[in-house]
Amino acid sequence: MNKLQIARMSQRNILAAFLCAACCICSTSEAQARDDLLAHGRYVFFAAGCISCHTRDQLMAGGRPVVTPFGTFYPPNSTPQREHGFGSWSEEDFLRALREGVNPQGEHYYPAFPYPSYTRMTHEDMQALYAYLMTLPESSREIRPHHLHWPFSSRSMMSYWKARRFTPGEFSANPQQSAQWNRGAYLANALGHCGECHTPRDYLGASRYERYLAGTCTGPDDKRVPNITPHRETGIGSWSHEQLMTFLSTGTKPDGNFTDSLMAEVLGTSCMRLTAQDLFSLAIYLQSLPAIHNDPVSYTHLTLPTTLNSCCDGGW
Repeated sequence: MNKLQIARMSQRNILAAFLCAACCICSTSEAQARDDLLAHGRYVFFAAGCISCHTRDQLMAGGRPVVTPFGTFYPPNSTPQREHGFGSWSEEDFLRALREGVNPQGEHYYPAFPYPSYTRMTHEDMQALYAYLMTLPESSREIRPHHLHWPFSSRSMMSYWKARRFTPGEFSANPQQSAQWNRGAYLANALGHCGECHTPRDYLGASRYERYLAGTCTGPDDKRVPNITPHRETGIGSWSHEQLMTFLSTGTKPDGNFTDSLMAEVLGTSCMRLTAQDLFSLAIYLQSLPAIHNDPVSYTHLTLPTTLNSCCDGGW
């Protein structure tokens, strides 16, 4: 083998080594990007409170009844199982469900699925959530049909409901407010969907935004949902910022008592998983809202209305 052949062989070896190194770097970079996406999705998963409604005895397998004045809803299997879950959905299908409240077949969802809030999620958060959910264990639990009162049992009416009571679109920051305030607003209004339980509803189930977060005596599962506006007598207006942070991170109220089972579950599967910075932002936002006088917790009328008559500022 002459010197020219040796030189050419050396060049080929160097090129091969360079290509191998480049491939390794690309592979490592892709793996890191995937890990980052899943970590992001896991955080969104907890911030969005997915577990509370979709988990009965198997993670995200659905089937847990949610009792409301409109009837009983059964959240679906939200595992990546292809037949009974959403494993056959594309990312586009998933994003459309969150943004527009429709399934891959174009059927409208009831707003018991909080898409009126999730529609405000960023595109990136939706993508990350989809990626994370697709990694969860599969369940073959079949979807149980809702048991709703007429006329709400007719899903076809949802197109008319949405045309008048639903505005899709991503969260838009308020330029007059700080970055922390806007982050808190995003957590409360999009991911955490606080208003879906804490805001009373009208007779057709639309949130009464003039009573935003003022609480209701006919919440999910016939529970009373407290006023969390900063009203000093009937809300959380007497709580300090530190006391609100303590409540969100531990469930302990200023009087030393712990919150009840339903809110304790929400805190344990959502708020307590947030970073200290996000909890700080959420507290800033909640304490900045208009104070509304309403005391659903001590309201004396205990019967869940079988009709959709008002109960304690509009009911659920």
